[in-house]
Amino acid sequence: MAEHLTHFYEKFQPSHYNIYLDINRENKHFSGISTITGEAKTSSISIHQKFLTIESVTADGNDVPFTTDDNNEAIHIDLPKMGEVTLAIKFSAKLTDTMMGIYPSYYEIDGVKKQIIGTQFETTAARQAFPCVDEPEAKATFDLAIKYDEHEGETIISNMPEVKTENGVHYFDTTMRMSSYLIAFGFGELQSKETTTKSGVKVGVFATKAHKADELDFALDIAKRSIEFYEDFYQTPYPLPHSWQLALPDFSAGAMENWGLVTYREAYLLLDPKNTSFEMKQLVATVIAHELAHQWFGDLVTMKWWDDLWLNESFANMMEYVAIDAIEPDWHIWEVFQTSDVPAALQRDATDGVQSVHVQVENPAEIDSIFDAAIVYAKGARMLVMARALVGDEALRKGLKNYFTAHKFHNATGADLWSALGDASGIDVGSIMNSWLEQPGYPVVTAKVENGNLTLSQHQFFIGDGKDAGRKWQIPLNSNYDVVPEIMSDKTLTIGNYDELRQSTGKPFFLNIGNNSHFIIQYDETLMKDILDHVNDLDAISQLQILQDLRLLADGRKNSYANIVPLLPRFADSHSNIVNAALYRVANNLKKFVTPKSPEEKALKELFDKLSSAQLDRLEFAPKAGESNDDQLTRPYILSAGLYAENADAMASAHSLFKENENHLADLSADVRVFVLRNEVKNFGSQALFDNLLNAYRKTSDASYKQDICAALTSTTDPKLIAELVGKFEEADTIKPQDLRAWFRGVLANDDGQQAAWDWIRNDWQWLEDTVGGDMEFATYITVISSVFHTPQRLEEFKSFFEPKIPTPGLTREIKMDISVIDSRVQLVQDEKDAVNEAVSKTVK
Repeated sequence: MAEHLTHFYEKFQPSHYNIYLDINRENKHFSGISTITGEAKTSSISIHQKFLTIESVTADGNDVPFTTDDNNEAIHIDLPKMGEVTLAIKFSAKLTDTMMGIYPSYYEIDGVKKQIIGTQFETTAARQAFPCVDEPEAKATFDLAIKYDEHEGETIISNMPEVKTENGVHYFDTTMRMSSYLIAFGFGELQSKETTTKSGVKVGVFATKAHKADELDFALDIAKRSIEFYEDFYQTPYPLPHSWQLALPDFSAGAMENWGLVTYREAYLLLDPKNTSFEMKQLVATVIAHELAHQWFGDLVTMKWWDDLWLNESFANMMEYVAIDAIEPDWHIWEVFQTSDVPAALQRDATDGVQSVHVQVENPAEIDSIFDAAIVYAKGARMLVMARALVGDEALRKGLKNYFTAHKFHNATGADLWSALGDASGIDVGSIMNSWLEQPGYPVVTAKVENGNLTLSQHQFFIGDGKDAGRKWQIPLNSNYDVVPEIMSDKTLTIGNYDELRQSTGKPFFLNIGNNSHFIIQYDETLMKDILDHVNDLDAISQLQILQDLRLLADGRKNSYANIVPLLPRFADSHSNIVNAALYRVANNLKKFVTPKSPEEKALKELFDKLSSAQLDRLEFAPKAGESNDDQLTRPYILSAGLYAENADAMASAHSLFKENENHLADLSADVRVFVLRNEVKNFGSQALFDNLLNAYRKTSDASYKQDICAALTSTTDPKLIAELVGKFEEADTIKPQDLRAWFRGVLANDDGQQAAWDWIRNDWQWLEDTVGGDMEFATYITVISSVFHTPQRLEEFKSFFEPKIPTPGLTREIKMDISVIDSRVQLVQDEKDAVNEAVSKTVK
C-alpha cells in the first residue's frame, strides 16, 4: 500500500507518448509498444501497468533492469541516469469482458452475433491498455497507431482525426496535452452522421448498424447546439478538430467524457424519433450536455488528483442543466434537477458517515468508490448552483474564462476555481463554499416564533443515528422577507418581531426560495399553518419543497409520516409535474408501513385511488396530441398510482391497449408502454407472455423498450417465472452485465420475488464480483438492497452477509452507511406503523 502514497508523477514526468497497439479480436489478445519520452526526477522510476505481460524495457535504446509489481500495478525501472529519457516498453495482454480497459461490446443483427471494440480508462484503467503514468496530473501529448484484424466495411475512430493508414496501421494526429484516462478509441462496423458547428468543429454520432439511421439524429442536434452554447458561455473555443459521440452496446457507466471521443451507453445517446417519451429525451439531452461540458471542464483543465473529482463532475452536472435550459427553454429542465438530483443529494447526505464532496483518496479501489452520484454529482452540483446564485452569470462566465486561460492543458484544484470566481465577483466565494465542500452532511434550519420574535437556528440533519460534531454552514437563506440576511453563518439568528413582519410583508414567511440552497427547513406550528393556509398561492417549486422537507423530517424523526398523510389530498390536483413527483415520493414511502395483502395495504391502495382518480379522468391513459409538457411528465405518476390502487378503469384501459397492440408491442406509445406491459404481466400473466417479452428483450436494439420489458417482467407474481428470471441473471446473451442491476432491483423490490433475488446475490456474490467487480458501479448493488429492505429480519440478514466484507477496499463506506440506512428505516416502521396506518384509514374515509 505504501507505494500509493508517492504519486509516480513525482519520479517521472512524461511529455510525449508514441503508442502502437496490435489488437486481435479473434483470439482476444493484443500487444504493443509504449514509447514514452519524459523527465526522470530520480534514477529509479515507476510506470503503471495492470494485467499486462511486460516483455522488455529499454531506455534510450538500451535494455534496462525492471521488475513487475502487480500489487501496486507498477513496473519499477532502474535508469542509468536522471533527466530526459525515452522509454520503450513492449507488452501484451488479453482482451477482457469487464468493460474496463480495451474491451469488446457484443450485439446482434438478424441473429448474427457481432462485436465492436471500445475503451473505458477512467479512473485507472489506461494502465490496462498500455504502460503509462496513469495519474491525472501526468499530462502529455499522445500519438496513437492501431492495427487490428480488420475486414471490409469497418471504421476506426479516436480522440483525434486519422492522418494516414499504412500496412493496415491507422495513425492518428497528435493529441493536445491531456491525461491518460481520457484517451479513447473504437472500431468495428459503425454507421455515423456528421454535421459542423458555426465555428467549424465537426460533430458526429456513431453507432452499430443494429440501429435505424434516424436514431442518431436527436443526439447529433443536441451535441452540435451544446458545443455552440459552451463556446459562447465559456468564451473559450472548443479545443479539438472534432467531437465524436460513440454508443457502445456494453458500457458500465452512463457515459464517459473522453476528449474528442465521448462514449455512451446506447440508452443515453440513441433514440427513436417517432416513439420516445419526453422524459427520455430530457435524459439523453442532459447526458450529452454533461459530457460535452467536460470537454473544457475536466479535459482542457483537469483536476490535479482524484480528491477533486467533484471539480469535474459537480460542474458538468450543473452545466448540463444550464446548457439544455439555454437551447431548449420550453423544457424547463431545471425542474428535472429539482425532482432527481436534489432529493438524491438530500437523502444520501443525511446519513452519518457519508463522504464530503472533497474527499482524500489514494488506493485505486477507493478512487472508484468516491464516484458517489448523490454526493460528487448531485450535492456538488447543488453547491455550484448556490455559488452561481451568489455571484450571478456574468461573474460566473468571466471567472470561468479566466480559469480556462490560466489552467488550460494543465491541472487545477478546487481552490483555483473559487479564486477565479472570487476575483470575478468580488465575493469571497471560497470561504462560503468550503463549509459545504469539506464537511459531510447539511443543516436543518429551524424557524420558530419565540417570545414574539422570529428566530432561526441551524443543526446538522441526520436520518438515523448521527454524531453531532457541532458543524456550522454558511447558508444562503434566500428568504422572501427582506430583513433576513443573505448568509447565515452563526448557529442562531433573531430576525425581529414576527407579527410586525407578517403584517408589513403580507405573506407567510418562507426560506430557500427556488430551493437552490442545500438545506431543509423545519417551521414551527404557527409558521407551517400559515404556509399551508396559503399553499395554493405558492409556486410549484415551493410546494415541492414543503412536501420534500416534511418527508425528510419524517425520515429523520423530527416529524411523523402520520402528520403528513392528511395533507396529501391538498396537493393531489396539481397540474405541475414536480409537485406530483414530490407528492408520490411521499405516498410511495408509505408502502413500507404495510405488509403485503393486509387490510392496511388495502386502505393504502384506497388512498392512492383518492389521490389519483380525478387526475386519471383528466389526463386519461393514452397521451394526447398537443398536451403540455407538464401533463406528459405527470401521467406516469398518475398511472403508476392508479394501477397500484387497482383502479378498475386504469386496469381495463391498460389491458385493452395491450390487446390492440399485442402483435407490435414496441409500437405502443413509449410514454405509457411500461404501465401497459407491467399491468399485463402482473394481472394477466402467463408463461407464453413471459417468453414473448423475454424474446423481444433479446432481439430489440431499442434501449427504452428493453427497460420497459425489464420493469414488466420483474413484477411477475408467479414463483415459477421468478425462478426462471433469476436463472437468467448470469446469462450474458440475455441480460448484459451492465443491465443486471436493474433486473436484480426489480425482482428484489417485488414482494413475491424478494427472497429469490436476495438468495441469488448471497449465493453468487463471487460471480458478481468476478463479473463487475473492477468497476465503479459495483458498490451500487449494495445501495440497491439498502433502498428496499425495511424489516428487522432483513436487517439482520444484511448485516450477517455484508459485515464480514467491510474491510474490502471500495466497499467499506457503502456497507457501513447502508446498515445505518436500513436500521433507521426499520426503527421508523416499528415506531410509527400504527399511527401511519390509522392516519391513512382516516384520510380515506
